[in-house]
Amino acid sequence: MKFSYPGLTDDEVARSRAQHGSNAVASQDVESFWDKLLGNLKDPIIIILIVALLITLALWLFGYAEWYESVGIAVAVALATFVATWSEHSNEQSFQRLLEEASMIRVKVFRNGHLTEIPINDIVVGDQILLQPGDTVPTDGRILAGHAEVDEAALTGESEPLEKTAVPDGGDAAAAEHQLSRAGLLVDGECVMQATAVGDQTRYGQTMKELVSAEDRLSPLQHKLTVLGGHIATFGYVGAAFIFVAFMFNNIFLQGGGFETYFAQDGGLIVRDFVTAAILAIIVIVVAVPEGLPMMIAMVLAINMKKLLSVKVLVRKLLGIETAGSLNLLFTDKTGTLTQGRLAVSAFLTGSGARFERLDAIPSALRDMAGFALRNNTSAVIDASNPDDIKMVGADRTEQALLRFVTPYLTQETPDIVDLIPFSSARKFSATQVAGERPLTLVKGAPEVLLQNCRRYLDDEGRAHDLTDPAALQAAMRDLSTRAMRLLAVAITETPIDGDKELPTELTLVGVFGMRDELRETAYASVKTAKEAGIHVVMITGDAKETAQAIAKDVGLLEDDPEALILTSAEMAQLSDDELKNVLPHLYVVARAFPTDKSRLVRMAKELGLVVGMTGDGVNDAPAVKNADVGFAMGSGTEMTKESSDIVILDDNFSSLTKSVLYGRTLFKSIRKFLIFQLTVNVSAILVVFLGQFFGFDLPLTMTQLLWLNIIMDTLAGLAFAGEAALQRYMKEKPLRRDEPLINGDMWSSILINGGIVAFLSILFLTSSFTQGLFSGGHEIGSAEAQAKFLTAFFAFFVFIHVFNTFNARTQGLDLFEHLLDNRLFSIIIPSIMVIQVFFITFGGEILRSVGLSLQEWLWVLLFAILIIPIDLARKAIRNAWIGNPVKLEQA
Repeated sequence: MKFSYPGLTDDEVARSRAQHGSNAVASQDVESFWDKLLGNLKDPIIIILIVALLITLALWLFGYAEWYESVGIAVAVALATFVATWSEHSNEQSFQRLLEEASMIRVKVFRNGHLTEIPINDIVVGDQILLQPGDTVPTDGRILAGHAEVDEAALTGESEPLEKTAVPDGGDAAAAEHQLSRAGLLVDGECVMQATAVGDQTRYGQTMKELVSAEDRLSPLQHKLTVLGGHIATFGYVGAAFIFVAFMFNNIFLQGGGFETYFAQDGGLIVRDFVTAAILAIIVIVVAVPEGLPMMIAMVLAINMKKLLSVKVLVRKLLGIETAGSLNLLFTDKTGTLTQGRLAVSAFLTGSGARFERLDAIPSALRDMAGFALRNNTSAVIDASNPDDIKMVGADRTEQALLRFVTPYLTQETPDIVDLIPFSSARKFSATQVAGERPLTLVKGAPEVLLQNCRRYLDDEGRAHDLTDPAALQAAMRDLSTRAMRLLAVAITETPIDGDKELPTELTLVGVFGMRDELRETAYASVKTAKEAGIHVVMITGDAKETAQAIAKDVGLLEDDPEALILTSAEMAQLSDDELKNVLPHLYVVARAFPTDKSRLVRMAKELGLVVGMTGDGVNDAPAVKNADVGFAMGSGTEMTKESSDIVILDDNFSSLTKSVLYGRTLFKSIRKFLIFQLTVNVSAILVVFLGQFFGFDLPLTMTQLLWLNIIMDTLAGLAFAGEAALQRYMKEKPLRRDEPLINGDMWSSILINGGIVAFLSILFLTSSFTQGLFSGGHEIGSAEAQAKFLTAFFAFFVFIHVFNTFNARTQGLDLFEHLLDNRLFSIIIPSIMVIQVFFITFGGEILRSVGLSLQEWLWVLLFAILIIPIDLARKAIRNAWIGNPVKLEQA
C-alpha cells in the first residue's frame, strides 16, 4: 500500500467523539405531518372559513340553520388542508429518503492499525482518512501525505481545481494549500488527510447554521390572499348590514304599515323578524366566503406537483410552485446549472486557422493523427474492454476532456512506449515517444510553448507544410480565448526524446484544441424563455470576469440591454446598498463572487419588493437559496442546498426551472378564473336578496337555498378550475408585482357587470308577468301551487345561469372552448353539477322550497340562463375594441 498509518484505536475514537462530537451535521428541522397541517390551518382564507364554520354550528344548535352547511364548510376546510399537507408531506418524505441515501456514504479510514471503511457520520477528530480520485472530502482537515487536485466548486463556486499538498516538516499546517474542506471533490491525486474538525464545526456545518436564521416572509400568493381575505370580510360585513336593514325595511314599511303599526303587533313576531334578519345577514357573510378557494389551490398545487415530478422537478414546498410563477429576478449559478459542469472540447483549430467544432467534421487524415496523438500521450490508464463504458483512471479534467473528444480512438491498440516526458507546470508540456507503424514523438502542451518550436503543420490531407505565417492561427486562437476557452496544442515529431527531457525543436503542429465548461444544450433557449417571461436573470459565478462575460454572452444574458453591467465581487463591494439597488436592473453577471455576495443580492432585491429566486448546487449557495422567495437546488448538488430549497431540479436542467414558472403561472390563472366565477355568484346573490326586499319578496332565495348554492357551486366549481391547462403563452407575460392585487381591472369588470346583470335578470324574472305565467304549472297565478312552481323555476334559473357562467370565467378570450378538453376535471364536474342540481331541485321538497318542473319548463329555464354567455361575449368584444384583448396581449 502506498500509505500506511496506525490510525486511532477504539478507545481514542470514543474519547474524540466525547470531546468533539461526531461528523453528523445537524440538518434543518423537518416538519411533521401535523406541523404542516397546523401551518396550513393558519392560511387567512382558512381562518375565515373556520369562523364561518363556528357561526353555522351555532346557528344549527339554536335551530336556525341546517346541519349540512356546517358539514359542507368542514369538508371544504378538511379537504383543502389535508390535500395540501399530504402532497407536501409525501414529497418531503421522498426528499428525506434521498438525503438518507446520501448520508450512507462510506469513507476509507485508518483504524486500529489497518485500513477500514466506516460511515461518513462516524468520523471523529484525529481520524486519518485515505482519499482517492472521485472521493468527496468527508470533513475538514489537513493533508498528512500525498497530494491532490480538489474541485471546491461546491464550496466556493470556483470551477478550476486547486492543488493541495502535504504539510512539510516545520511548515504552516494552517496554510490553505494544505487544508481540505468538507464537500470538496478529489479530481486527481491521492492523499491521507487528518480530520481537524467534524460535524457542525466544519466549514460546511457553519454554513448550515446560517440557514437557521434565514428570513421567512409570505409568498406572493399568501400576501395576495391575506389582502383578499380582508376585502372579502369587509364585503361580507357591509353586505350583511345592508341585507339586515333591507329585510327590516321591507317588514316595517313595505309590508308592516310603518313604525306604529308594525311595533303594535305581538312582540314575538317582531323578535322573530329581527332574528330572521340577523340569521340572513350572517348567512350572507358565510356565502361571501369562497370556501372552495383553499381546496382549489390545494388541488391545483397537488396536480401540478405530480406533473412537475414527471419532468424531473421535485417540489418540496407547495407554495414554491406559485412563487416561481411570480419571479421577477432570478440569480443563477453558472457551473453545473447553465454549463455542463465539466470541461469539454468545443473547438479544434488547424495550422491554417480553420475551425471545427465536432470530431466527425475534422478531415479524416487530420482526425486520425489527432486521435492517435491524444490516445497515446496521456498519463491516464484507459480501460476500453467495454467500448460502451470506457473508463479513464488518473486523468485530470483537461485530459478527460481531450480523451472524451476522441472516444472512437480509445479502443485502438496502443503502440510500445519508448520514452516519455511527464507534464509539469514548469515545462508546460508532456511528450511520449512511441514505436511501431508510426514511430513518432507525440507532444501536447501550452500553445505559447509548442508553437515556438512548430516549423510545420498538417493540412486536411495529413501532409506537412511549412508554418511560415501563423497569423490566421493566432487570430483564431484569440477568438477562442475571448470565449473563455482553455487552449492546448498537439504536435508530432520524428525526433526522439533526448536525455535532457527538452522540448524537440522541429515540431509539426497537428492542431490546437479549445476547451471550456460548455453550455448545456438547452441553456440558451431556457434563458431566452425566462427573459421573455419578464424574469431578469443574473449569473453569479466564482470564475474570472473574462470567462464569466464570455459565458454570459453565449447564453444570451447580454443581448437585449445596451447598459448591461458585469461586476466582480470587489467592484460590487465598493457600492453602497442604495447604489447596488440602482444598478441592479442592468446587472447581469457577478464574477469572482463570494457566498456573502449572493446573500446580499437577495436581500437588496427583496427590499426592492421583487420576488427573488436563487438556483444553486454548492454549499456556498445554500444560505442565499434559503433566503430567496423560492430556492432551486440542483439534483446533483449538495444535501445542504437541497434541504435549503423549495424546489429541486432533479436533472440539473435550467429548462426544468422554466417549467416550474409555467405551472406557477397556470396556478395563478386558475385561482383568478375561480374568483371571477365565485365572486360573481356572491355579488349577484347578495344583490338579489337585498333588492328582492323592495319588490315584495321576503326571501327570493331562502337561507337553505343560499347555503346549498354555496356548497355545490363553490366547492365543486373550485375543483373544476383546478385542472386548467398550462398554456405556453403564459410565458410571454410579464410577472406580476408582489403587491399587485389578486383581482385586476378586467376581473372586476367581469364580476361586477355579470353579477349586476344576473341580479337584474333575476329581479326581471321575479317581477315579470310573462315568467309568472310561464311557470304557473297551469295553476292560477298567485296561488300557492303556482308560487311554488314559480320560485322553483327562479331557483333553477339562478343556479344554471352561474353554471353557464363557468364557461365565461375560464377564458378571457371569445373562444369559450379554448383548451376545454385539456381540463378533464372541468369536463366532468360541470355536467355533474348540472345533473346534481336537476336531481335536488326536483326532489328538494320543503328543504329547498322546490317542486318538480316539466321538461318544457326546464327548457325555458335553460334558455333564460344561457343568456349570460352572449351577454359576457358582448362585454369581452367591447373590452377588446376599447381597451385591448388581454389574450392577444399575452401572446404579443
